[in-house]
Amino acid sequence: MRLRKKDIFFETLENMADTIVQAADYFAQNITNLKENVDVFAAEMKKYESQCDTYTHTVIKELNKTFITPLERDDIMDLITSMDDVIDGLEASASRFYMYNLLDADEYIVQFAEILRQSAYEIQKAIHLLSQKKLLAIREYTIRLNDLENQGDEVLRICTKVLFETVKDPIELIKRKELYERLETTTDKCEDVANMLESIIMRNS
Repeated sequence: MRLRKKDIFFETLENMADTIVQAADYFAQNITNLKENVDVFAAEMKKYESQCDTYTHTVIKELNKTFITPLERDDIMDLITSMDDVIDGLEASASRFYMYNLLDADEYIVQFAEILRQSAYEIQKAIHLLSQKKLLAIREYTIRLNDLENQGDEVLRICTKVLFETVKDPIELIKRKELYERLETTTDKCEDVANMLESIIMRNS
């Protein structure tokens, strides 16, 4: 018996989620080893971001030519856009290491990276459940994403306080503060994905 071909929208969303996981894993694994390869690190993260742009364009193209979609058109577009914001945040953070010549990731950057890595896996699990139309089961992962975003808020509060207490060089302070805030904003983008999934659950279950 022939297997039914997976819907192009669900397939592309899954590919996007899988790429976000790969990018978040790469980010977390490499930020503590940037002294010799920060340019490679930034370039690799850009490749992940460009791949996700391709998935976003695929969805837009398919929405323009498909009459019946598995979810509301706006929901599909908002979901892929919110996921794209996550990978954009990861890539933008990675580029700061290169542009600012920040070669030593402190404990707070490592904590942010781990929060983002865990968030990526929660997004991946939720998106694969969406493809299987197991909507109510997604809630476990949206709750977890909300919790991880709260952890990101707390890390930002702590690291900002420590930064102003310990760093005297104003240039270094500006660079680290901007990076901390960009990382925390990326955790917000992960929560945006959770909120979008909650809206889909509410409208379809």
